[in-house]
Amino acid sequence: MKKQTNAVITTSLADPSVPPLDNPLPEISAALKALSGKWTLMILCQLSRRVARFNELKRTIPGITQHMLTTSLRQLESQGLVNRTIYAEVPPRVEYRMTPHGLALKPVIEALAHWGQLHLKQQARLKGSSQR
Repeated sequence: MKKQTNAVITTSLADPSVPPLDNPLPEISAALKALSGKWTLMILCQLSRRVARFNELKRTIPGITQHMLTTSLRQLESQGLVNRTIYAEVPPRVEYRMTPHGLALKPVIEALAHWGQLHLKQQARLKGSSQR
């Protein structure tokens, strides 16, 4: 059975009527580069909801270290996705918010969250059916 599947794949790849795959679009590469950090989407998800202080973000993102949060926020700031506001108070207060450019990602983040819910349900169904 496996040989037959491989033969079908080999045949379809060799079929001249099937167009070859192109290089990824530069737009997709740029988006992936901006969003590729392990914690990037978690941070953006939190900031898409509201302005937050550093320790709030650290508390609401399980597993992130202070160093990684600092590094990720600096990277997001350098890409123009997040703004940092420092208030001249004692002790100093720093708030992070998404820029208008970053807020353009909000529908994408919501779509990913919706897909994640569907994916979790599917995984639960698959796990349930494999345990029978």
